[in-house]
Amino acid sequence: MKKTVLITGASSGFGKVAAKLFHTNGWNVIATMRSPEKETELSALNDIFVTKLDVTDKASIQKAVAAGVEKFGKIDVLVNNAGYGALGALEASTEEQARQQFDVNFFGLIAVTKAVLPGMRQQKDGVIINVSSVGGRVTFPFSSLYHATKFAVEGLTESIQYELNPLGISLKIVEPGGYKTEFAGRSMDLFGVEGLDEYKPAFDKFATMLEQWPMSENIGEVADVIYEAATDGSEKLRYPVGHDAEQLIQTRQQMSDVDFKKMMVAQTGI
Repeated sequence: MKKTVLITGASSGFGKVAAKLFHTNGWNVIATMRSPEKETELSALNDIFVTKLDVTDKASIQKAVAAGVEKFGKIDVLVNNAGYGALGALEASTEEQARQQFDVNFFGLIAVTKAVLPGMRQQKDGVIINVSSVGGRVTFPFSSLYHATKFAVEGLTESIQYELNPLGISLKIVEPGGYKTEFAGRSMDLFGVEGLDEYKPAFDKFATMLEQWPMSENIGEVADVIYEAATDGSEKLRYPVGHDAEQLIQTRQQMSDVDFKKMMVAQTGI
């Protein structure tokens, strides 16, 4: 029987490329997104079911999961990919911006996970892949809200292994570095410093660093690692991907808090 994967945030970037990769390898794919009516490429492929799912709308989550199970029989793998970044000085952020960042990146991930768990528990099998970031292990300036959500995803995923592994359900974390996706466009809330002039010189330097950061165009690397995590059958938890991710994580592990902070300040120029 063909296996089925449900992917959130499949309208572009990692999610869309992963959907096509699973399809190429003979899987049924439930490709979910907020505006499925705009998607034409995935909709044209057999065994890809494109449907609406907004991770901040529990009714849409339940509806998408139920429709996917009705179409394909079960869900073997969940890829929690939907997310975005809110960047700026913490003091400049609004309560609404902070809550929205967590609602999408963290609470939305929990809601989708809880929606698929009854089926996985019943079949005593499943894999849940949470797409985190190098930003779930290493921090940059002016990214506190985003890092807080990704650190939360890392802790959540590492902990629920103990609950779900005995039930036959595996947990995986994929940690991409810098890639050219919609993350730097429509998937970013760049609220900046909102008139707080004391932060402006440092933020301007940080923004310049972001513009010059060597982003990889090979987002297929991330899809390959997502597929590996779904199929390798191992107990491996974390999957860093991208030369910058692996290098940054390794450097962070080898340096003290103070030394790493000094290095980051030097690199960002703040």
